[in-house]
Amino acid sequence: MYAIVVESADQLSWQHVPDVAPGRGEVLVKVSAAGVNRADLLQAAGLYPPPPGASELLGMEVSGVVAEVGADAGDWSPGQEVCALLAGGGYAEYVAVPAGQLMPIPGGVDLPDAAGLPEVACTVWSNLVMTANLSEGQVLLMHGGASGIGTHAIQIARTLGARVAVTAGSAAKLETCRELGAEILINYRDEDFVEKVKEATDGAGANVIFDIMGAAYLDRNIDALASDGRLVIIGMQGGIKGELNIAKLLSKRAHVIGTTLRGRPTTGPSSKSEVVAEVTRSVWPMIADGRVRPVIGARLPIQDAAEAHRLLSSGEVTGKIVLTV
Repeated sequence: MYAIVVESADQLSWQHVPDVAPGRGEVLVKVSAAGVNRADLLQAAGLYPPPPGASELLGMEVSGVVAEVGADAGDWSPGQEVCALLAGGGYAEYVAVPAGQLMPIPGGVDLPDAAGLPEVACTVWSNLVMTANLSEGQVLLMHGGASGIGTHAIQIARTLGARVAVTAGSAAKLETCRELGAEILINYRDEDFVEKVKEATDGAGANVIFDIMGAAYLDRNIDALASDGRLVIIGMQGGIKGELNIAKLLSKRAHVIGTTLRGRPTTGPSSKSEVVAEVTRSVWPMIADGRVRPVIGARLPIQDAAEAHRLLSSGEVTGKIVLTV
C-alpha cells in the first residue's frame, strides 16, 4: 500500500510502505480521506511521538469503507462506510482500527467530509460535556473559534443551550463564528477577552473556557472564569509553562483541567471507545438533523499533505482540512 512518509517537517512524500492487516478486535478500513490535525504537524516535526504500539504514520482520523474484519471485532461488515478515531496511521490507503473507535457516517455527510469529524467531535464532546459538564444557560469561551475544534464546539454548545464567546484573529473568521451561533465575538489582536467576556456577562465571567493556547493564556483565563468555572486546556500553542495565581483560583473555586484524546486507552474507563460511543449516541443525531454540520475549509489530494500542513500552520483555513485518497 501507499502512505505519507515523513522525510522532514516540511517534506512529506507518498511512498510504498508495508501492508497492514487487522489484528484481533480490529477492522481494516480502505481510506477515502484523512483529517489533518495540529498533532500531525507536531509529529512531523519530531515533537509528538505516537503512543506506544500505535502506527508511526501520521493521521488521527479517517473516513472510508470497511475492507476486512478481524476476529472479535463486532458486527462491522465489509463494504460499510465508516469514519474512525485513530492513534495514528490515517495518512495511508489502508488503516487498521480498533473496532470500538469506528463510527458509522452521520446522515447527510459525504464520505470524504466525514474524515473531518472524529477528532473534533470526540474532542469537543469529551471535554465540554463529559468533563466540563457544559449545560443550558451557561457561558462558554472558546479560544480559536474558527478552528476545526472551535467551529464544532460553537455548534455543540449552542445546541446544548449555552451562550458562546469566541476569540479569533480576523473579522471574517469572527463572522463565520457568528453564523455558527457565537454571540460574543472577540478579535484577540486588538481586544482583551477578559474585559469583553466580563462586559457581556455583567461581570460574572465564563462558566467554561475551552483553551488551545496553554501557558500564554493561563492567568487571564482564570480572570475570565466565573465562580465555580472550569478551564479545560487541550493545547499548548502558547507554551507549556505558565504562572498560576493560587489565590485567584481559590477565590473562584475554579477548576483547571488538562486533557488529551490521543493518549487515552483503547477500551475501559475514560477510553477512546467510551468517548466514541457517547459521540455516536449524542452527536451524530445532531448532525443528521442539521443542528450541527461539518465545517470543511479545504480539501486536498493526500499527495499534497505538506501543503495541507502549511495551510493549517498558517491559520489561513477556517474549519477542517481533509486529504482525499
